[in-house]
Amino acid sequence: MANRATGSFEVKLAPQPIENNGEETSLGRMSIDKRFEGGLQAGGKGQMLTAGTPVKGSAVYVAVETIAGTLNGRSGAFTLYHTGVMTRGEPRLTITVVPDSGSGELAGLTGQMSITIENGKHSYDFEYAIAE
Repeated sequence: MANRATGSFEVKLAPQPIENNGEETSLGRMSIDKRFEGGLQAGGKGQMLTAGTPVKGSAVYVAVETIAGTLNGRSGAFTLYHTGVMTRGEPRLTITVVPDSGSGELAGLTGQMSITIENGKHSYDFEYAIAE
């Protein structure tokens, strides 16, 4: 990827009801509301599904969120999908642009984002390309 945007973000997660959950308590659903600063000046809205296990430190989440704003001065929107797996405390997270989801000046966007959480603060590093 030829381009990079970095910065910080704030996120609000709100628990949502799970349909047909029955007695299963390991499943969860949350709404996502984000505000990005830095190279990505944007808001994000999405949904997250989670599942825990009886083993401490093992869980999974998947999420889809749409980001709208500017990316290094280019205006538009795009969608990210997250796959997060925790195996006995070992995290593995992939956040990727949904193919062909870019609009406006972000049409043709591809890329991957990484997230770092330190001392309760969230930051991102987004490597991307835009097909011309």
